[in-house]
Amino acid sequence: MANTKEIKIKIEGKQWKDVNDKVINKVTKDIKIDGFRKGKAPKNMVIKTYGQYNIWLDAANEVIQDAYTKMLEDNKDLEIVARPDGTISAVDDDYVEFTFTLTLKPEVKLGKYKQLGIKKEEAKVTAKEVDEELARVQKQYAEIVPKKGKVEEGDTAVIDFEGFQDGVAFEGGKGENYSLTIGSHTFIPGFEEQLIGMKKNETKEIHVTFPEDYHSEELKGKPVVFKVKVNDIKTTVIPELDKDFFEDLGMEGINDEKSLKAQLKENIMARKKTSSENKFIDEVLEKAIQNMKVDIPHVMIHEEIDRMLSQYEQNLSMQGITLEQFYQFTNSDEKALRDQMHEEAEKRVSSRLLLEEIAKAEKVEFSKKEIEEEAKKLAENYQMKEEEFLKAFGGLEMIEYDLKMRKAIEIIKENN
Repeated sequence: MANTKEIKIKIEGKQWKDVNDKVINKVTKDIKIDGFRKGKAPKNMVIKTYGQYNIWLDAANEVIQDAYTKMLEDNKDLEIVARPDGTISAVDDDYVEFTFTLTLKPEVKLGKYKQLGIKKEEAKVTAKEVDEELARVQKQYAEIVPKKGKVEEGDTAVIDFEGFQDGVAFEGGKGENYSLTIGSHTFIPGFEEQLIGMKKNETKEIHVTFPEDYHSEELKGKPVVFKVKVNDIKTTVIPELDKDFFEDLGMEGINDEKSLKAQLKENIMARKKTSSENKFIDEVLEKAIQNMKVDIPHVMIHEEIDRMLSQYEQNLSMQGITLEQFYQFTNSDEKALRDQMHEEAEKRVSSRLLLEEIAKAEKVEFSKKEIEEEAKKLAENYQMKEEEFLKAFGGLEMIEYDLKMRKAIEIIKENN
């Protein structure tokens, strides 16, 4: 197979004899043989009962890590891009032989990665965008207050409701003092619209039909009736741009509409510049990847998916959700999620291979002092002790690698 290499490592002599003896001693303590007290059976009886091949297998498991370490030491010159698979290829009284299958970094043939003709979008901010951002900020400080009169679009109706299908109440269709914002489209289509015009303490029967893609088999596509009572009506009051509003806002140097709009424009511009920069980098990388030639081993993509899956699980756990719960909520499974991640994983691996080859072609190097200074700066940014940061980041080698990747990206950007 392309990009793979098989390495055979033997564990023999005294090391192999000692580990076999160690296994036999352990088995002797644990095994029960008729006619002998536990732990007192003779060695030949223990081997016969437990099985010589099983002894060898247990001994092999004891020394496979030593063989793995020796294999890595003997092959430092090889660029291994995935954890090697190890199997027992031979075993007897004298030795055990492991065969490690190494996946090596594939050959990358760079194509054109400069002067690709890709232009960065110019970031612009319109007056309309500033007004919309201002309205959003005002809405953040809006108050919801009781209202007299009828329910209107945008109001919040506090309701009791119970749903019935063919005159029978169905599970999950009941609620009390539920705050429903009209226009939020959080209920079944047609429900919110029929609340418009109702008054406080008014009751009404609302007729709706569940969507065909509703999650409940018993209710999808079925007509139902909700008995509804409006307990209260509230409306949203947007604050005026007055002294109280700017005091509540608490932004230094912002005390009137003009200065707030100027700040909002600056914030929007910063976001747009970042977005434009990221889009530009994505486009030049994508084009340069299309121009290069490389046969990526499947195991590299699979390991990248493993990393993405692990990160996704961590992100879910921060929201109090497990992967198993996510699969239940989305009616999916691990295979479906891995399939979904495959394209992005391939893109990430391709980008890494591209940038590594560009760094090599451009002879990108950093001195030990530069690498150490970068480590110190990053540790300060993360508010960590340098030693702790390096341990978490992967050491100075990873700092150097990160610097090279960023420099490779700069080279592509500067020449396009």
